[in-house]
Amino acid sequence: MGAGGQPVIHHVEVWVPDLAETERSWGWLLTELGWTEFQRFPGGVSWRHGTGYVVFEQSPALTGDRHDRCAPGLNHLALHAGTRADVDRLVAQAPARGWTLMFADRHPYAGGPDTYAAYLHDTQGYEVELVAG
Repeated sequence: MGAGGQPVIHHVEVWVPDLAETERSWGWLLTELGWTEFQRFPGGVSWRHGTGYVVFEQSPALTGDRHDRCAPGLNHLALHAGTRADVDRLVAQAPARGWTLMFADRHPYAGGPDTYAAYLHDTQGYEVELVAG
């Protein structure tokens, strides 16, 4: 916890090249994880969980058309995903929402033998890690 007992992260803002695709992939996933739509504005939308939130914006100042998780900047977001069964359910449903399983040969232990997680990437190059437990 941060000052005054507040969560350490207030919000994260992610610029995306295709907001409609982001709503299809991230909107579905965050809703499945218990997040709720929080704000909507021209060119953007956010989802909230507790007091923290994540904003996705298709800014007119964006200089690229695809995220590169291997370049300097954001590599991935890691989110609590409930139980192992919850992770498995999300992995099974994810392809229909624009997600692809990464590290399939090591899934669900790609993060090590003590971490049950799924690593997914969307069509715009963003990665999420869904962690059980």
